[in-house]
Amino acid sequence: MRKLKFYFLGFVPGLLIVFFILNKKGARCSGYLPNNRVIAESLSKEFNYSSTFSQEMKLLSINEKFLRDHIFAKGRIDFNRSNAQKKKYPFYILTSPKKKPEYEVHFEKCDQTLFLKYLKKL
Repeated sequence: MRKLKFYFLGFVPGLLIVFFILNKKGARCSGYLPNNRVIAESLSKEFNYSSTFSQEMKLLSINEKFLRDHIFAKGRIDFNRSNAQKKKYPFYILTSPKKKPEYEVHFEKCDQTLFLKYLKKL
């Protein structure tokens, strides 16, 4: 029992120190989840729009900044409806925001670009 007390006497303060150091540096552990990886990789690519996507953007008065900063950054990939295992160009469906989705985006992840196929307001 005494060893256990010594263990926790060092473990708890160690956790607090690590927590404060990581928190101060802005580190997050959520970046390794599949949803976050796909969105981060998608945001790093150049956007190419289909004609229907461009028309829908004009209809909804959405520009590329809003698309990147609000729809993609706050979105969630629906892996059940997406085809992420497709060899050449994986196909994804993103709903945004995560809670009470308002937008749905269908896109393909190409080598250098992101081909946005379809935009729908829910």
